[in-house]
Amino acid sequence: EVQLVESGGGLVQAGGSLRLSCAVSGLPFDEMSIAWFRQVSEDGREGVSCINNRQTYYSNSVKDRFTILRDNTRKTVYLQMNSLQPEDSAVYYCAADSSDCGYYMVPGYWGKGIRVTVSS
Repeated sequence: EVQLVESGGGLVQAGGSLRLSCAVSGLPFDEMSIAWFRQVSEDGREGVSCINNRQTYYSNSVKDRFTILRDNTRKTVYLQMNSLQPEDSAVYYCAADSSDCGYYMVPGYWGKGIRVTVSS
């Protein structure tokens, strides 16, 4: 059974930091691209960051503030989020696919999501 389980969300003040974790099971972790998306409303999900063994990707809105890391031993991907702002408030989803990271990535596997709220 494929599982992507997010943790680490919550409430933080503007300027603060959070670290999200995504624990992956049931997939060949070493061969997968693991991404973070976020959703503010029903309008759709925004790709935030992605990592595989060859590349990393960040959206312009989080570049220089967020860092994505992967631990192949633990089969876990982390998203370190610094200098958080109220506009970063969203439900954050972990996702996985065998395709490359990039703006047009359409993952085949998704976690249930975790809420991040940044207060002003």
